[in-house]
Amino acid sequence: MSDTVLALLDAADPSAPALGAPGRPDLSYADLRALIGESGAALNGFGLGRGDAVAIVAPNGPEMAAAFLAVACAATAAPLNPAYRPDEFEFYLADLEARAVVVQAGDDSPVREVAGRLGLPLVELEPRPDGPAGAFDLRCDIRAAAARPGPAAPDDVALVLHTSGTTSRPKIVPLSQGNVCASARHIGRTLALDRHDRCLNIMPLFHIHGLIGAVLAGLAAGGAVVCAPGFNALRFFAWLEAARPTWYTAVPTMHQAILARASRNAAALAGADLRFVRSSSASLPPSVMAELEETFGAPVIESYGMTEAAHQMTSNPLPPRPRKPGSVGLPAGPDVAVMDEAGALLPPGATGEIVIRGPNVTSGYARNPAANADAYRDGWFRTGDQGLFDDDGYLRITGRLKEIINRGGEKISPREIDEVLLAHPDVAQAVAFAVPHDSLGEEVAAAVVLRPGATAAPRDIRAHVSARVAPFKTPRTVLIVEEIPKGPTGKLQRIGLAAKLGLT
Repeated sequence: MSDTVLALLDAADPSAPALGAPGRPDLSYADLRALIGESGAALNGFGLGRGDAVAIVAPNGPEMAAAFLAVACAATAAPLNPAYRPDEFEFYLADLEARAVVVQAGDDSPVREVAGRLGLPLVELEPRPDGPAGAFDLRCDIRAAAARPGPAAPDDVALVLHTSGTTSRPKIVPLSQGNVCASARHIGRTLALDRHDRCLNIMPLFHIHGLIGAVLAGLAAGGAVVCAPGFNALRFFAWLEAARPTWYTAVPTMHQAILARASRNAAALAGADLRFVRSSSASLPPSVMAELEETFGAPVIESYGMTEAAHQMTSNPLPPRPRKPGSVGLPAGPDVAVMDEAGALLPPGATGEIVIRGPNVTSGYARNPAANADAYRDGWFRTGDQGLFDDDGYLRITGRLKEIINRGGEKISPREIDEVLLAHPDVAQAVAFAVPHDSLGEEVAAAVVLRPGATAAPRDIRAHVSARVAPFKTPRTVLIVEEIPKGPTGKLQRIGLAAKLGLT
């Protein structure tokens, strides 16, 4: 098997479509391979090569996808969120020890001024206006010899991303060529992807889910990936009609936004021919899974991923094997176990910390021995998630260890409360979270977004929850809001939500 991104792509039919975009001609695998070769030579000519972190700041779309692949095959790709503010760009570029910044020509991004202040060369990515989706040229005023030129080797770092840093300083996750290729193959096997498949990518391409779960997994199977210009629920159904995908992957809040507009797009739904819908990166409420399957007439495959595993760790299987709502499925690539606080592996039914090991798992955070000492135990990587295996080997996540609400010694999983809230017919989105309490330490609160036209009051929602869970789990405060704060990838932000909503 191939252990580099370049070799992974070489296995595809050269004439088959690789990258696409709504309303644009596809880029073939032969053209993608040529683009990667030309870009690698250009980067080497700018003094950039294997092991050099090259930041990429570009809007979502096929050029961003192709730039990730091109940089990963010749250097180390470091995609950054284009929405960052100058201080954020300065932190991430310095922390990455970036050697250069790729920025799309014509984009008035603050990263330009920050790169100048840090003395980093700018590499202009110029899309080819008459070319197929994803085609571009690289321009830079710098001319130098790369210390390590040529195509990447299996142990070279292909991709570096930061952890979210919700409660501490973000950590740098280096993922080798072998890590990302292993994960792409794992996803392909789980979903039985092949050259006939066509993915509609709506995930941001500065996030592991979009980069590996959509782009690299789709291309590793020889299929095509159609890259939308970011997520837009109002345009999703038009993209569905134009791209004719066999699958798409998204986070639960995106699925919910799509479902909210499904009734107004009956024609697009009637013409859709999805083989499956994939959900990952956050817990998918069973009610949303059921509504998705009814709406699209296709199975919904929920998986469990994280940056440190180059995305996928477990997944529900395709039919005819059972999909279990509320479960993230079976181990799907790496070894997965549940460990107690003493380091012993636990049997099915016992709750503990989820741990992983395997070819897709990072070998350690960059320049952070303290974090690595805490993250690894007896060769296992500690995910920070709490869960258990059922008797059939399916994994259920009971919460993020840092998110467990400790109400006077009673431990509450906010995910459990989320599911109860979402079972209320008037509730479209919901998130339970901790708020400070003088005597108990923490108390349960919840924020909900109502469905259009719904009129439920906070007391109605509290009554619904109290009828289904123990009194200590019932939120003392329910806020009805127009929108719940989300992170840059569309995940609901549980930690810190009390302060954002003025409950501290």
